[in-house]
Amino acid sequence: VGPVPLQMARTQKNKATAHHLGLLKARLAKLRRELITPKGGGGGGPGEGFDVAKTGDARIGFVGFPSVGKSTLLSNLAGVYSEVAAYEFTTLTTVPGVIRYKGAKIQLLDLPGIIEGAKDGKGRGRQVIAVARTCNLILIVLDVLKPLGHKKIIENELEGFGIRLNSKPPNIGFKKKDKGGINLTATCPQSELDAETVKSILAEYKIHNADVTLRSDATADDLIDVVEGNRVYIPCIYVLNKIDQISIEELDIIYKVPHCVPISAHHRWNFDDLLEKIWDYLKLVRIYTKPKGQLPDYTSPVVLPYCKTTVEDFCMKIHKNLIKDFKYALVWGSSVKHNPQKVGKDHTLEDEDVIQIVKK
Repeated sequence: VGPVPLQMARTQKNKATAHHLGLLKARLAKLRRELITPKGGGGGGPGEGFDVAKTGDARIGFVGFPSVGKSTLLSNLAGVYSEVAAYEFTTLTTVPGVIRYKGAKIQLLDLPGIIEGAKDGKGRGRQVIAVARTCNLILIVLDVLKPLGHKKIIENELEGFGIRLNSKPPNIGFKKKDKGGINLTATCPQSELDAETVKSILAEYKIHNADVTLRSDATADDLIDVVEGNRVYIPCIYVLNKIDQISIEELDIIYKVPHCVPISAHHRWNFDDLLEKIWDYLKLVRIYTKPKGQLPDYTSPVVLPYCKTTVEDFCMKIHKNLIKDFKYALVWGSSVKHNPQKVGKDHTLEDEDVIQIVKK
């Protein structure tokens, strides 16, 4: 019958074969996962001596083919010189650079060797991917003269590692049970998934009892992502480098492409545009602290990710003991109606709020 991708290519696409394709997709996802997460036993822990210490408030991974100007971009952005071209993986134990932007410290990481067969377990690709999955933003650096071929290859590699770019988790409810079979509820019409397809995908995972709720028109891939449960959703910006080599007309077209920023790393053109977009995509929230009887410190904000911005999150970021002594907080800014306003630890802060913690 041939290997799974071949079977998929040979299968005609129609209603009758939809569930067969769903089954093959699930099989492929399982095989891929086994490649990425090595079986237990022997050897050191996963990716030993390789993880880059996470410093700063956010981490950006740079991915791109050799000679697209990644190193030039990194060194010009960070003022850090990373050895150009072919270097060993060991450099990943050092941090290529940290930039300060709008008061936030942002770590820049070069992720070499992700491309071409890393997801098939070649080389030290696995560890690089482990690092890639912890990034808050991925920048795919492309050569403006041959962008589309490269873009597709890199996207496929990242997808194969369970990294989903610029997308939200599928709106699917999934809960395993002990008995009762597969209960499928769809709150809207489904163009791809029917009960049979859902059952065959779940059967591939040896799941025979579960509640599945489809809250949007979902695909087989969406369902597999939810069952696998190890997908990460990361925003991504495509950086089109070497724009000094194209015409103004071509540049106008590029500017219309979503998630794209054209630059010249060598001439340092359009860096401010790139940084602005990076800031947009990172969605960081800056909180200024105000010691009692003093002016707020606007030089070094406490920076929180946009999904964790309660007063409690703020306290935890400073020190875990702070929440034990916490009585209330005074907040000035857009998240409160009065300035200052007394709030508890569940209050959600907004960008550029000022806070003063009052202890017991």
